[in-house]
Amino acid sequence: MLNQQPAPKDIEIASPPTDTVSDLCFSPTRLWEIQPTGASIPRAFIQHEAPPLTCAFTKDGTRLFATGSDGVGRLLDLQSQQTATMPNIHDAPIKCARFVEIQGGHFLATAGWDKMLKYWDLRQPSGTPTAQVQLPERAYTMDAVGPLLVVGTAERHLNIINLQNPGQIFKTIASPLKWQTRSVACFHDARGFAVGSIEGRVGIQYVDDKESGLNFSFKCHREGATPSQQSIYSVNSISFHPVYGTFSTAGADGGLNFWDKDSKQRLKQFSLVQGQITSTSFSRDGKIFACAVGYDWSKGHEYSNGLAKPGIFMLAPKDEDVKPRPPKPKTGR
Repeated sequence: MLNQQPAPKDIEIASPPTDTVSDLCFSPTRLWEIQPTGASIPRAFIQHEAPPLTCAFTKDGTRLFATGSDGVGRLLDLQSQQTATMPNIHDAPIKCARFVEIQGGHFLATAGWDKMLKYWDLRQPSGTPTAQVQLPERAYTMDAVGPLLVVGTAERHLNIINLQNPGQIFKTIASPLKWQTRSVACFHDARGFAVGSIEGRVGIQYVDDKESGLNFSFKCHREGATPSQQSIYSVNSISFHPVYGTFSTAGADGGLNFWDKDSKQRLKQFSLVQGQITSTSFSRDGKIFACAVGYDWSKGHEYSNGLAKPGIFMLAPKDEDVKPRPPKPKTGR
């Protein structure tokens, strides 16, 4: 049996949001200022009129985009502390945002519950997207690495887009998992992606059909010795290590795992934290891991009893916890 350890809480971020964190992202160049004593100081914020659902930094880390339930985008310049507003960029709540590179230029990609994926050139003040794509259903989750962009929607659709041709969907597939998609994360080398469901499963999918033999899925974030006794939890967040290509899963059970997809091994399993993990992110060099804890609203308002205090923790994973391992030797019968 894998030795479970308490999840480390190296640094608890000062002045976290007072409600559940929907999305975490690391700046390529900055974050909360962390002092040598371990104290953290928030440096900027964006005020919203409705719950924000997603955020993304520009590639140079100078601006932060955030948006959510009101369909309004807000772009904060971290140097001037000025916020520009992008009103009504979607006709419904915006669930996903990522900065992507298209033909050498940097664009903002957004996807929402209006079943649209849109690209924005922030140098143009017109408020008109440079391109848009009709999605088969409402967008729930999205990630992008290099030329690969993947949008997971309702009804288990996974929409794969080659950003060399961003105006159309390269391929739409049904999720390999039988239940609703909760999280998507692209491999660090853009060869594929991982998808997590509300039913405690993760699927590993390669984009090239020639590598389809490498696809597989596995169970995680479950409690109980036998299937009849198991409690099953949503996989709320998946994050890939930017250097090693290993990845984390975090769930509604409050558990955190690090995995190696190539050797199909769990590298480290941490015991439950108080509350549910709602979002995670690795820093640019993979040396810091951010983890948001709070209620994920999966059981509705009646279960929001206020016992799970929202918080953000920054962990420093040991190298052996995230570094790939050789495959286990096969044993004969």
